Parts: sequence; C-alpha cells; structure tokens
Amino acid sequence: MNKRIILLVLIFFLIFFGVFFYFKKSDNENKKAVETIKTEENFSASNIIENVEYSSKDNRGNEYIVRAKEGEIDNNNNNIIFLKNVEAMVNLNNSNQILIFADYGKYNISNFDTIFSKNVNIEYLDKRINSGYVDFSILRNSMIISKDVVYSDLENILITDVVKINLETRDINFFMLDEKNKIKIINQK
Repeated sequence: MNKRIILLVLIFFLIFFGVFFYFKKSDNENKKAVETIKTEENFSASNIIENVEYSSKDNRGNEYIVRAKEGEIDNNNNNIIFLKNVEAMVNLNNSNQILIFADYGKYNISNFDTIFSKNVNIEYLDKRINSGYVDFSILRNSMIISKDVVYSDLENILITDVVKINLETRDINFFMLDEKNKIKIINQK
C-alpha cells in the first residue's frame, strides 16, 4: 500500500511539473511575440521625417519643389511619402511660379506626382484656387483640382466641381460633374 501512495505522489508531482513547465514555456513565447510586435511598432514610428524637401527638374526646364513640416514613408511602398503642412512651388519654363499649400500630401518620389488634400490653396499671378483635393502630375503635365473648388481672380469668382489645368499649354477647363448643375460665376466689378 505504501508503494502505491509513493507511486501516486510521484505521478502527481510529474504531472504538476509537466503542466507548470508547459505553461511557463507558453508564457515565454507570448512575451517574445509581444516584444516582436513592440519592436515592429518602434521601427514603423521611425519612418517619420521632419522638415522634408524634394526637388526635381524635367527635360523642358520646369522645376518642382515640395516641402513639408513632416513626412512619413509608406511601409508598403518606399516611393510614397505622406506629408503634413505641405508647400509646393512649380516653376514653369517661360512662365511664373505656381504656389500650392495644403494640410496633407502624398508624394511619389519616383515620378514626382503629388496629391494635395484638405485646405488646398493655389496661387498663380493674380489667380487663387481653393479646394479640398489636387492631383498634380508632371507625367500627365496636368493639375486636376476638385472638391469644393473656388477660383478667383481680379474680376470673377467661379464656383465649380473640377478645374483641369494643362501645365504645358496653360489651358484651364472648368466643369461640373453633374451636367444638370451649372458653374456659378460672380463678377467682382
């Protein structure tokens, strides 16, 4: 009978230690997984760059400079940088400078295309355009301005859905997305 009790106590201790070590090992693996996640979080946080500036010049002599208070490299595409408090200067060959200001931007460093969003303001000579969104493309040679667009110069204010500017010919087209709606023109004189 004593042998049975000793054997039962021994089996009990083996089971106890086996369960104890199993859960301790599992807990250590969970801690390692948490440490890995924290390390990855710290790595992604290091993608933020202060006082960003990029400049480019095309074969026609047009120059494009974009600056931002802060930029964050896209984790999925290193060619994309998300910008905050953005200023851009477009110096067209044989023309005047275009200034663009926005709260946010998305800049592609491989082709220089930039999307500006939220509180976008464009200044060119005596013309001003305010909107919520601008798609600027050097490749397309165009600037497409949309979302609550207000265009103003010394004589007129135009309220429209979309303004498309050809940067090469400097043609400007205004249009509405719904043909039933009309562009609103206010004469300031």
